[in-house]
Amino acid sequence: MVIDPFVNDAAPGERAVAFARFVRRHGRELGRLAYLLLGDRDAADDLVGDAFLAAWQRWDVVRDADHPLAYVRRLVVNLAGTRIRRTTRERRRLLLFHGDAAEAARGTDTDAVVDVRSALARLPARRRACVVLRYGFDVPEREVARILGVSVGTVKSQTSKGVAQLRPLLGAAKEDSR
Repeated sequence: MVIDPFVNDAAPGERAVAFARFVRRHGRELGRLAYLLLGDRDAADDLVGDAFLAAWQRWDVVRDADHPLAYVRRLVVNLAGTRIRRTTRERRRLLLFHGDAAEAARGTDTDAVVDVRSALARLPARRRACVVLRYGFDVPEREVARILGVSVGTVKSQTSKGVAQLRPLLGAAKEDSR
């Protein structure tokens, strides 16, 4: 028996199977999106778990949406924005107590990956989301607009500004490594 995840009258077991199929199909992509937005693998995993929990709680709405993946991508972007704002507030408070503390680099990332991740972290959240969705995931402008709840023109301008902001950051990083 083939279970269609987009059938409204699915039995509770079929509902769970449809959701599990959705998670298997899109979990890695959403994880990469969260990682590029946050720059931290563990935080990205937590965030995707939170997004899937929220999607499960509203699965009937998500499943019936025109684009369920876009709906969950938007959840990831919104949750990432909330997390970034919270982390920024926490770091400011910590700096009051430990003004000279330096953050150590983690992982075994190559220099280029570290440079890109660092440069992305310097972009405002919406601009970062536009750049990551457009160039990291090749999502069309209309889809990005739908995910972020903005106009296509806003996506175009924020993506353009983001790329323009990244160029000198990544160019400067390349010169520093010489």
